[in-house]
Amino acid sequence: MPNTFGLNRTLGGAIGVIALVSILSSGAVLATRNQLQAATDALDRSNQVARGLDAFRTAMLNQETGLRGYLITGRESSLEPYRWGRPALDETITRLRSLIGNDAERSRLMTDAEAAARAWQTDIGETAIRGAADPTTRPEAVRIEAEGRGKQFFDTLRGKLAAIDALEEQTHAAQAVRVAQAERNESLALWSCTLLTLLICLGIGIAINRLIVRPLVRVMGFVEHVGEGDLSGTLGQGGHNEIGRLGRSLNTMVAGLSDLARTNRTATADLNAAAAEIRASVQEQAASVEEQFAAVQETAATVDEITHSGAQIGKRATEVIATAQATAQTSRQGL
Repeated sequence: MPNTFGLNRTLGGAIGVIALVSILSSGAVLATRNQLQAATDALDRSNQVARGLDAFRTAMLNQETGLRGYLITGRESSLEPYRWGRPALDETITRLRSLIGNDAERSRLMTDAEAAARAWQTDIGETAIRGAADPTTRPEAVRIEAEGRGKQFFDTLRGKLAAIDALEEQTHAAQAVRVAQAERNESLALWSCTLLTLLICLGIGIAINRLIVRPLVRVMGFVEHVGEGDLSGTLGQGGHNEIGRLGRSLNTMVAGLSDLARTNRTATADLNAAAAEIRASVQEQAASVEEQFAAVQETAATVDEITHSGAQIGKRATEVIATAQATAQTSRQGL
């Protein structure tokens, strides 16, 4: 079999190109999607840090509120906000450290804020609560809370948390820009890949129409003419694919059919000539038979005439003999 660039290879190549473009397009979109996801995750982490900082402040304020309420009222129920605030602070600090990760500046600020919070809990909160439990030391406990050291701790942790907030605001703005850019990149990649895929599909469609559809239409028209009995046409030279080979095979077949038709016409002419000769010979033989039949009829008529004449002669002879006998008998009687 000749080495041809077959339709299966053509169609396979077209499908392969589309698949390759689809894979590259998917890769480009996936890359931009990953960038967008990373930027979105960073933005979400920044938002979570901001919420965690708010939770840090809220936990400390709840503790301070509970402590002041207890010092004012002396009732244990007033310590509920303080008791809620301690585990909430621990949970918030753990979550914030997880969100901050290995960022050195934020980790340092977080450590300072935590140190101020723990110092307030130890030096102010716990000390004041133990002192307020005893009526004799209650005034001292009130003095500890009111002398201003607790405010210093709060100012310190508020300053550290505000510094982290400022960093997170910068990060948030930068991540918002990254998210917007990633969204634009994703849209650009998606539309570019879509347009490229459409252009390639259009090119493949044109190539298929030129290499497959049009040659097949010509082959079908040629076959229809052959089916109508026209063996004079030929297909043009096609390519080296299956359609081109089909066209050459059809040309060879039609050429063979044309030769066979010419041979059949020659044989038919010879048969017609032989039949004409046979008809002429038969006609001559029929004429000869008719002549012989006429001669036989004449002979039979002659024989009939001879037979009739013989019968008349015999009858006459019988009459003559009878007359002679009668005469002879008469003569004998007269003697």
